[in-house]
Amino acid sequence: MTVVIVGGGVAGAATALALRQTGIEAEIYEAHASGGEDAGAFLTVMANGMAALDELGATAVVEAISSPARAVSLWDAQGRHLGRRPIEGSARSMTRAALYRALQDLAAARGVPVHHGKRMTGALATGDGVEVSFADGSTVAGDLLVGADGIHSRTRRLIDPQAPEPRHSGQHVVYGYAPGNPAGVDPDEYHMIRGSRAFFGFTVPSGDDRTWWFARIEGRPGSVAEMFRDDPVPAAAIIAATGSDLVGGDSYDIPTTPRWHNSRLVLTGDAAHAATPAAAQGASMALEDAVALAAALREHGDPATAFAAYESTRRRQTEETVAASARLISGR
Repeated sequence: MTVVIVGGGVAGAATALALRQTGIEAEIYEAHASGGEDAGAFLTVMANGMAALDELGATAVVEAISSPARAVSLWDAQGRHLGRRPIEGSARSMTRAALYRALQDLAAARGVPVHHGKRMTGALATGDGVEVSFADGSTVAGDLLVGADGIHSRTRRLIDPQAPEPRHSGQHVVYGYAPGNPAGVDPDEYHMIRGSRAFFGFTVPSGDDRTWWFARIEGRPGSVAEMFRDDPVPAAAIIAATGSDLVGGDSYDIPTTPRWHNSRLVLTGDAAHAATPAAAQGASMALEDAVALAAALREHGDPATAFAAYESTRRRQTEETVAASARLISGR
């Protein structure tokens, strides 16, 4: 069996690693020349995601490019400390770009071809497989297609032309990196501030002399720092120290995707169940998908049966997480 994986981010690279472990051949076709969109942002792989990485034999490479995420402290707009909660299990913080590179490099080292600059335009199911076409005019044939092509997935539309569009959360999320530790906080702890006009979070990872931060803002701000100007918290100073080197954009989710697969195509990661960043579970869910999909294909010889088993394993949990993340940003 040969599997064509469209998308080389967390979901795609992890799926290739999981399939390789089961003896299934896979190739990754990534649209972007260097790994993916929004690579300037950072993320946390929570304990469930780290457990999936362990099953993939990828723990060491991810630990090498990350730092521990030990606890979360919550503050209000007046700078009052509302509480501290340890993060359960082994969670790690890392830049999105570093995680992409680590997983893609590991896949390549294990013999998985990784092709960049390959934007899928279509896929045609044949009698015993699928033929995938790309924007550069090339095509490739395989037995199955895994759509790991993100929240704006082309594969999702090929499976179901009536699939719902991603839902705008109403928020704009901005990420930045400020030099040093201007707030003077302990490393590896997340500080979450419910500002009077926006939400701000930051951490200082050990081994990286920078403050990593994000802001979740209703609508589109003219100035991120302006959102925190009147609050006696370190947010405005951290943003000012960053300068203009910011990344981010509007936040979306997908509450449910009615069809995850057909006889030859199947979705994984954000293509199936995108969550807002609030729950910090996007990467972890994608890693769990990879393990579950490979296990289903190993257990069931018929792809349609395997896809149904995979969906049965993952749908309820992922949809509950997407809903929980939406409630976090809405306050409900």
